[in-house]
Amino acid sequence: MLDFRPALDVALPAVRTLPECADFYATVVPYIPQLYELPQKILENYNNWEALQYIYLSTNPLITGLAFALFMTPIVLIVSEINRNYSQVDRLWSILPVIYNCHYTLWAHQSGIPSQKLDHVMAVTVLWGARLTFNYWRKGGYSIGSEDYRWNIVKDFVGPYVMFVFNIIFISLSQNILLFLVTAPTYVLLLCSRVSGNSLSTNDSVFSKLIFLAIIVEFYADQQQWNFHQAKEFYKRTAKVPKNFSYTREQLDRGFNTSGLWSYSRHPNFAAEQGVWVLLYQWCCLESFTWMNWCFSAAFSYLILFQASTWLTEKLSAQKYPEYKVYQKKVGKFLPKANTQSMDEATSKSAANGKATETAKSSNPTSTGKAGGKAKKRR
Repeated sequence: MLDFRPALDVALPAVRTLPECADFYATVVPYIPQLYELPQKILENYNNWEALQYIYLSTNPLITGLAFALFMTPIVLIVSEINRNYSQVDRLWSILPVIYNCHYTLWAHQSGIPSQKLDHVMAVTVLWGARLTFNYWRKGGYSIGSEDYRWNIVKDFVGPYVMFVFNIIFISLSQNILLFLVTAPTYVLLLCSRVSGNSLSTNDSVFSKLIFLAIIVEFYADQQQWNFHQAKEFYKRTAKVPKNFSYTREQLDRGFNTSGLWSYSRHPNFAAEQGVWVLLYQWCCLESFTWMNWCFSAAFSYLILFQASTWLTEKLSAQKYPEYKVYQKKVGKFLPKANTQSMDEATSKSAANGKATETAKSSNPTSTGKAGGKAKKRR
């Protein structure tokens, strides 16, 4: 077996302090030329396994991830244009970040770099990807011909030529780059592992647990949404409120979920999804003793993307559901408001008042008769 350890000196910067691990000009810029050489090296050695191993370990892992993102871009573009279906990146959304973070962990293992920190990152990322992939699958996202309904709105608005340019620049290229960059904090953590060794820090323990908590919130939010729409479909078919769900007729008539986590946030799943990658970014900041580093651009871009996507989703929902604008006023978009009001509060109060009135009448059945008798005597 060949010794690949000398490749480490070619692939990684000689960082000595934790803040250096987040220095863009020391840890990224010097390795950009490797991107230009990588395709030729692979083509020359595609049938030589040991040579490919050396190429993999002697190439900066961030550059390898970037090369893979650029490789995926034309594939997604071609498939989407042939099928006129622009949800190709959507199908990969829960898979590509897992590949990138597993790549960093594998690279660390193969290079002899302490990997316990990265093992934690990989574990929570695999859980994130498994949950999101399952949820996308059960909604029919991987079915032939399925496409996010919002792309049709965009296509109709901008026209075919602008849509083609939009597909090149944003859908195929920018989203692929974003899914790569959002995992870039793992590269910083890899460098931190080289400096700090294999012991886990408080940050590792806290942030891995916080990310896991965000994934749990996503799971419950998506399950509650799934349950609501299952009940809604049954209600549409039968005009009966399903007994195996705890929804009222008023809630189902409303058409959108306002119960559970959705009574505190209009998009609790989106909030937790953004939280996963913001937490990963904060993890690398604290671990590298930096208040802000170059990975901020990816985390911020992820937030901006969700702002734009949610804006369009809510615009369409407000057109479709009469009460959605009321919901927007009462409940926060991502985080709960200080004065959050339940959409079901008025209904509950009315029902309670109605019951109280009925109870009062039934408890004193002769009151009306007595009053009537007295009135007759006066007449």
